[in-house]
Amino acid sequence: MPDEPDAQPAQTALDGLSAPAPARKRPARKAKALEGVAESEPVARVLVSSQLPHLDRPFDYLVPASMEHTAEPGRLVRVPFAGTDAEGYVLERLAASEHPGRLARLRRVVSGVALLTPATLELCRAVAAEYAGTLSDVVRLAVPGRHAGAEDAVLGAAPVVHDPVVLGEDLHGWERHSAGPAFLAHVRDGGSPRAVATFAPGTDPAALLALAARATLASGRTALLVVPDHRDLDRLSAALDRVVPEGHVRLEAEAGPSPRYRAFLEALTGRARVVAGTRAAVFAPLPNLGLVAVLDDGDDSHADQRAPYPHVREVAVLRAEQTGSAALFAGRTRTAETQLLLESGWARPVLATRDVVRASSPRIAVAGTSGHDAQDPLAAAARLPSDGWRVLREAVRRGPVLVQVPRTGYVPTLACQACREPARCTSCHGPLAVTGAGERASCRWCGRPATDWVCPNCGDDRFRAVVTGARRTAEELGRAFPGVDVRTSGGSQVLDTVPDRPSLVISTPGAEPVAPAGYAAALLLDGWALLARPDLRAQEEAFRRWTAAASLVRPASEGGAVVVVADPQAAAVQALVRWDPAGFAERELAQRRELDLPPAARFAGLIGVAADVEEFVAALTTSGPPLPGVRVLGPLPVPEQPGRAPMVRSVVRVPRPESAALTSALKNVTTGRSVRKLPLVRVRVDPLQIG
Repeated sequence: MPDEPDAQPAQTALDGLSAPAPARKRPARKAKALEGVAESEPVARVLVSSQLPHLDRPFDYLVPASMEHTAEPGRLVRVPFAGTDAEGYVLERLAASEHPGRLARLRRVVSGVALLTPATLELCRAVAAEYAGTLSDVVRLAVPGRHAGAEDAVLGAAPVVHDPVVLGEDLHGWERHSAGPAFLAHVRDGGSPRAVATFAPGTDPAALLALAARATLASGRTALLVVPDHRDLDRLSAALDRVVPEGHVRLEAEAGPSPRYRAFLEALTGRARVVAGTRAAVFAPLPNLGLVAVLDDGDDSHADQRAPYPHVREVAVLRAEQTGSAALFAGRTRTAETQLLLESGWARPVLATRDVVRASSPRIAVAGTSGHDAQDPLAAAARLPSDGWRVLREAVRRGPVLVQVPRTGYVPTLACQACREPARCTSCHGPLAVTGAGERASCRWCGRPATDWVCPNCGDDRFRAVVTGARRTAEELGRAFPGVDVRTSGGSQVLDTVPDRPSLVISTPGAEPVAPAGYAAALLLDGWALLARPDLRAQEEAFRRWTAAASLVRPASEGGAVVVVADPQAAAVQALVRWDPAGFAERELAQRRELDLPPAARFAGLIGVAADVEEFVAALTTSGPPLPGVRVLGPLPVPEQPGRAPMVRSVVRVPRPESAALTSALKNVTTGRSVRKLPLVRVRVDPLQIG
């Protein structure tokens, strides 16, 4: 339709002022000739990027003649949508549309290559169905934002010719694991085995994953390796540089828009055959995928914090099933979820033999259970009993000693000295803490000093430390060992390595630096703080953290020792002393199955304002087909956040066979509330934390 000529509103004279001069008439603009549409398949079905659940469907647009050969499936385009321009992906081209009304036209084709491949689209649909999410949200996670400069550089580069790769005879430690060499041989020969590997102490997980990638290249296929964070990625990249001659690309969101998009395109175009990255890499569009491997699937970093909150492990499972590729879940321990994969027959175990474990693991003891401490309950209750001090004094003469502390900071949590009631700010009710030596207690939320604090429960005005942080621990040990270097690793200051000389390394879990020759000893302090967390996975997480630290210690034959300060009756402590990750995972899954807890059952967390959550639950349980075995837990208050309205959480539980019915019902209720413009309730399937 031709554009209307510009019209100027009439202007009237104000009292006391002369009338303005009449506006000059502008010549009417000539109507633009309407471009014809494509002769072949003139309709493009487009997935428009929208955050509204009820718009989670494709829309049809006419393809102008000038875009007939560029608006192909997978291309990024701009389209008119709801009064503005929006981005979307062409899903398919059609000869005609089923829409009875008038169709709008594509504005322009943005990308120079099809970014959303059919395989990626299929995977995104499966992930959206698995997590009750929208396809647009999953595609947003899978395909990075376009960067024109990176696109021009990759598409304009010369083609890459890949040389044949041979696996070789050096297995880098795989031979120390039962079925390890067989797994590599199967991958090398073009097979698609699925394994859950529990690596022996003293082995380098990065080197083992790199060799698995080399075996995949030897079969003529591509490999995808996903690790928890950038420190793991640095180690894996170094191992790949040594083992894979043709190199690899790193795909991580933290690298920035241009490097991430460039790595994505190099995988898409086949220039790179090995992709290593963090959780963003699990969707990397590698053609002819031969292996998808995930390191340490129990790490929280593998769970995306954007809707629909998919976990790398579940995406990898879906991808292996979709492509028929090999799958490898590797780590020092097993999660209950990978144990379920083993018991269902989906995967096979790869384990270190007991002889290897005995030869390569340090001596592990529980503090306060030997010598005089075993007879003295007060000595055993000390933060570090005397037997722990003895190990520390002896080991620090021979090399670095690792001290793991669960919390960072100085004194991160305070309570009333008299009644042990948690100390909270009188202004915003946030938790009180001490941030440094000589500092006054203050609020962790608003920063207000607690100068006038009085316990509302008993009236006492004295504080006691509930948990001692890493900096306070470093201060105390520095006084106890004058002349010994004390280093801290955690929070914003994480060390990668420490030298092989006598020193004390105070670290929070997950931030432990590597000592090239191994630590002389490790002290795992305040184990109760990890075990007492009100969370379903507290024992599993504590065992994973302790095992990761203990694996950095020299073998017992070289004097390596680990002392854990925790309840000796706890299952995680006993498994650590025996170094039995397989037995611990079997026991953990059996207990959860008996109690109908994940992964034996499927959970969905609903978070929102109390009235909205109540309406959501009512719609879920009363409308639509009934959910067999459904049970609603809660609502319970969500821990307060500064500046946010009070929220509650309910948990919906169904037997695992009803997973698809649950996610479908959740999607339907969410869509219905979006249509009626009701406040959205945040839905998280398989939430990480279940109190």
